[in-house]
Amino acid sequence: MKPRRAARGFVDGAWWPRSPDLATEVPGLLAVLGIRLGRIDRVVYNINGWAKAPARIRSGGHEVRLDGYPFQPVNTLYVVGANRKRMALLVVPPYTEPDYAHATMMTAAKPNSATTADDLLMVGVREAFQLAAQNRWDSEGGAGKVRRP
Repeated sequence: MKPRRAARGFVDGAWWPRSPDLATEVPGLLAVLGIRLGRIDRVVYNINGWAKAPARIRSGGHEVRLDGYPFQPVNTLYVVGANRKRMALLVVPPYTEPDYAHATMMTAAKPNSATTADDLLMVGVREAFQLAAQNRWDSEGGAGKVRRP
């Protein structure tokens, strides 16, 4: 999550669910976001990015509406509190490679980032490739080993 007073940009943070089952994955997210938003009443998501989900779930002792729409931006999720406060989250797709997911979430949480969801997902790809290249360089001896004829 971005710090509370940071410029918001397109997203307020990122979430990496471990499966496409929204009803199973979202209660843990709501427990964490409840600290910032208070009681949560609604989650808006792209219906095409998840397995079939019920219209409502119980979380935190009350019902939360799960509203799936085909026009909701892909790879985003809106969480709406009872006080009408709202958070927009980048959704890192389930089964994403861990280094890539971590890089993407860290970039999304930068305080003054105004990067779009699509661009954030590409940031993770670039950083994961850079990390892999550095690891390969290091494993092959990097610049430290010089062969003498």
